[in-house]
Parts: sequence; structure tokens; C-alpha cells
Amino acid sequence: MHYAIVTETWPPEVNGVALTVHSLAQGLRSRGHEVSLVRPRQHGAQQASAGETLVRGAGLPRYPGLKFGFPAGGRLSRLWHGHRPDAIYVATEGPLGWSALRAARRLGIPVATGFHTRFDSYMRDYGAAFLEGVALRWMRHFHNGADTTLVPTRELQAFLQGSGFHDVTLLPRAVDTALFDPARRDAALRAEWGIDEDAVAAIYVGRIAAEKNLALAVRAFRALQAQQPRARFVWIGDGPARERLQQEHPDFIFRGVQRDEALARHFAGGDLFLFPSHSETFGNVTLEAMASGVPTVAFDYGAAREYLRDGVHGAAIANGDDAGFVEAACRIGGDRALRAAMGAAARDAVASLRPEQVAAEFDAILERLAHTRGGANAGAVAA
Repeated sequence: MHYAIVTETWPPEVNGVALTVHSLAQGLRSRGHEVSLVRPRQHGAQQASAGETLVRGAGLPRYPGLKFGFPAGGRLSRLWHGHRPDAIYVATEGPLGWSALRAARRLGIPVATGFHTRFDSYMRDYGAAFLEGVALRWMRHFHNGADTTLVPTRELQAFLQGSGFHDVTLLPRAVDTALFDPARRDAALRAEWGIDEDAVAAIYVGRIAAEKNLALAVRAFRALQAQQPRARFVWIGDGPARERLQQEHPDFIFRGVQRDEALARHFAGGDLFLFPSHSETFGNVTLEAMASGVPTVAFDYGAAREYLRDGVHGAAIANGDDAGFVEAACRIGGDRALRAAMGAAARDAVASLRPEQVAAEFDAILERLAHTRGGANAGAVAA
């Protein structure tokens, strides 16, 4: 089969969407399929690889290093008319994604979209809560132009179905447990942080930005530190809020963006993962922390609701219960034996989540579309 993937983010960009879509593409190729890729050019001198089409784009405001793709409907129509995919996956709702969806409809090629980002929730985080409804309607209009919309959790599937989204299909996530492994814990790395094995290293991994609700992570850590004075807070990632956090909290340890084995070492070096975000569609980092044997405190939605058992693998806090988040951070962070038991249980809980199985399910979804819906919606261009 020939599948096309359209995405406006791709490694070496570090974010959940880029890494998830990259993993899906690799999974399809490993199953013997031809995968063509359409994405924005990340820098001016970049040359397209085999099977890759690079289009013009521009930087995202407040997100240095990330781009959105300009519309390329005419180019994609010509490309796909000459080398027709059996099905197309559009991963992002930006201008490039919209033009790809329209081109697919014009050509009668079945198309799936991915719901990766809760833009409606982001409106609150950036002081525009009045636009939540507008954002949700915009996303519904986009995704209902496809044959199916893929989501990573049953919770999100139910929400979208109740919000007027058509044909919402569950595609679970997985985690690379060979990469994210407690065995990667490294005393030398902790020494770089200034932390010995008897002290508590709280970690945050992700984008350092307003939508991640980072003030709560700071509050929870300071409460833990009041009980455990040698505790340190290690931040892995980057973003627009980093500079201010560094200025206001000079004792925090900022390690910047980490990738692959280096990221896995940083996860395994932690003792407690604090993840206070309210706006994740899934939260891959929750699975990565669990696979690394690190108990996690997160709110009870997304990956935490799907996989993290409260009191067994860490704490899954009811949405809005900030005091409960702080209390759990102190309770788990202050009990070494409890952390060890939770970390071991968390590792066991995700041991069976295999990327190969996700690739097989993704393949089956696209193959179903190719065989049962190919050409059925020709001309039904999303207006």
C-alpha cells in the first residue's frame, strides 16, 4: 500500500505530535508500506529526502523553532494525481493540513485526520477563554471533512462524539520500553544535577509554556522542599516561560531539550514526575515516566486516566484539585519506599504497550479506508 502523511511538525522538532507522527510513519514502513511525507521546510537550505515533499512555511508565534505550512492544495493535487496514495493521514489542523484535506476530497482519496492538540483548552491558558467554543467549532469543521478522526483515549473519543464530531476512531499510544527503562538511572548524571541518591529529584519534562500550568508544579515542589530541604527540581525542555522561571527560581536546574538516550537517562534519573498540565490531548511523557519507573503526579485525564492508577503508579488528581496535586507531591515525594513501589508498578503497567501493535492498528485503519471508502467521497470538498 501507498500511504501519504501530512504534518506541520516533524523531528528534530521536539513535541508530542512530531514524535508520535514520526513513530507512526516508521511503523508503517516497517510493515512494508510505501510512506510519502508532506511537511514544511524547517530551514532554507533543507533538501527533501526520498519520498518527501517540502513546502513553504513560517514560524509559529511564541513557539520558536516550530513552523506551520502554507496552503499547498494545487501542488498536492498534482502530486497525488501523478502518484496516488491509497489513503492519506493529515496529522495537523494548520493551513497545510486544511489544503491537504481539500485536495484529498477533490481527488476522492480516503483521508484520516489526527486529533493531537486541544486548541480549545489553550484559549484559557492564553487569556482568551471566550474563544473556546470558536476553536472547538473550527476543529469540528476540519475533522468532519475527513472519513475518520483518530484519537488516543476513550475519554477523548467520548468527548468528541458528544460534541458533534463524526466517526471518531480510537488509536491507542505506546511507549518504547527498551529506551525508557529504569536501568538507565545514572549516578553521574544526578551528580551533575548536584543530587545524591538520598535526595529527591523532582522532574518536569515538556514544553515550558503557559499552557502547561507550570505555576502549580512550582507550588507543589516548594511544598515538598519545605519537608525535604535537599530536594531539587530538574526541568527538561524549553519554551517561552523558561527565562522567567530561571530568573525567579535560580535554584532550579534547567537541562534544555533532551533527545533519545539522553532523554531516557534524564527520566530515569528522577524520583518524582510532576505533570500539572490541564491541556494535553494525551501526554506521551506520562507513559515515558511510567516506563522509566518514576511515579507520576498528574491530573486525571489523557494518558493518566487511561493508564495511571491512582495510589498505585503515582497520583491521578481530579481536575481542578490543585491542593490535591500539592498534597500528592509531598506525600509521594517524601516517602522513598512508596516511590520505589509505585515506580516498579508503573513500569509493569506499561510493559505491554508496544509501538508495533499501534503501527498494526494504524495500518488496519488506513487499509479499511482504502478498501471501503476509496472514491466514495470524491468531490465532497470541506467548505
